[in-house]
Order: sequence, then structure tokens, then C-alpha cells
Amino acid sequence: MNHRQPFSRGRLARLGWHAAALAVAALFLAPLLWVVSASLQPVGLPPARTIGWFPHGVAWANYGEIFRLVPLAQQIANSLLVSVTGATLTILTASWAGYAMAQMPPAVRGWLVGLALLLLLAPTSAVWLPRYVLFAHLGLIDTYVALVAPALMGAKSLFVLMYFWHFRSVTPELFESAWLDGAGVWTSWRRIALPLARPTTLAVAVLAFSHFWSDFVDPLLFLKSPERFTVAVGLRMFQQMETTHWALLLAAVMVMIAPVILFYFVLQGALQRSNHPLRRSLQGG
Repeated sequence: MNHRQPFSRGRLARLGWHAAALAVAALFLAPLLWVVSASLQPVGLPPARTIGWFPHGVAWANYGEIFRLVPLAQQIANSLLVSVTGATLTILTASWAGYAMAQMPPAVRGWLVGLALLLLLAPTSAVWLPRYVLFAHLGLIDTYVALVAPALMGAKSLFVLMYFWHFRSVTPELFESAWLDGAGVWTSWRRIALPLARPTTLAVAVLAFSHFWSDFVDPLLFLKSPERFTVAVGLRMFQQMETTHWALLLAAVMVMIAPVILFYFVLQGALQRSNHPLRRSLQGG
């Protein structure tokens, strides 16, 4: 009896933890379910205040109608180009910067971490005018280069700090042994550091992709041609056109957020299937 009591308490604790996690997940999923339900209501009805069970029928035609009213297909393709390019560049530059910071002396490392934290406090609106003047001088207005240019600096200092904190948790002897074996900085980053940082890379990829995907101000400032508009600008255009058709507007919202959710699940599945030999050896050792 004494041996089974701790097991029962531990099991109850795990069940309580899972129940709390499910409750929090349900809390965050409720708005998404409401948007899905409201987007399938017939056009002309007021927005539902609760999650309904489609008492007026399911209007699947709403999703086809939004592509007829606004060139969402072209705008989605534009957003995919910008988001994939920006997320890829962000992963490269942020991981390079985080790896370099982790290898620096403690004094220099402390100053760089403090600078990165100060940059997080700077408002984004403070750089809109300087960036516009710079891009106009370089002839980058109405190009996608102006949208992905922040990725060349890691997009946000938070992403650099995420990689830095991960690389600082790796034992320094691992990198030192690689250097003694003749591996350079590039080889150590590519063969050791980045594979070990796959959970961080997943988080940075999702955050960076959603940042570029949902960005509204930069495309509005730097893009002039309608054929280059991203889906965030297209959603605003649709809102101005169909201010009373809530079902169509919410269907466009679902089309906008669906790629981010799909991107997360794709990366999550790839991370679970991956099993790097170096990670296995470290876990086994």
C-alpha cells in the first residue's frame, strides 16, 4: 500500500497537469473556432456572438467569393515569397549572431546581451522614417527587398538572444574538441551548433514566418504596385470593400491565418521525425 500511494499521487498530478493544459488550449482555440463558424454563415447575417452549430446552413461558397472579389491568390503567393525568404534569412543571420555571441569573452558578451535587450525596447515606429529614406535612396521602394531587409540583421534581437541562450547551454568542450580536430567556425556552426538548436530553430522559424506574413505596415509603406501587395494589405482592402459582409471578411481572415498554422504543424512534424546522430550520442552519453 505504501509503494502504490506515491505512484497514485504522481499519476493524479500528471492528470491534473494535462487537464490544465487542455483547458488553456481550449481557451486559445475558442476564438479560432468562432472565426471558422462565423466564416461559414450565409452572407448578410450579423456576426454571431457565440459559437453556433450552423443553424442557417454552411456557406462554403464564401471562400470562393473572397477570391473573386480580391486577388487573394496573387497576394498569398507574394506573402509566401516574402515570408519564406525572410524566415530563412532570419534563421541564418540570427543563428550566426547567437553563435558568435556565445563564443565571446564574458565581458563582451554581457555588453552585447544588454544592447540586444535595449533594442527590444525600441519602438518599431521609430525606424519607419529612417528606413524609408534609406530604401528610397537605394532605389528599393516598391520591391520585396525592402520587406526582407530586416532579416539580414536577424529581424529582431529576440531571435538572436534565443539562439544565444541555447548555444550557451551547450558544453564548451564540445566546440573545443571540434576545433582541435580541425573544424573551423563555419563547420562547427553547420555540423554541431545548428543541428543541436533544432527546437530553437523551429520557434524562430514560426515566429519569423508569422512576423513577415502578418506584417501590414512595411508593405503599406514600401510597396506601390497593387500586383505586389501582400495578403495583409489585401485583407485591409477587402475590409474596406465589404464592411457589412462579416462572413466574407472572416473567411478572408481564415485564409490569412491558415498558412501560419499549417507551417507550424509541418515544422513540428519534421522536428519530431528528425533524429540527428550527434543528438543521439549526446543523449546516450
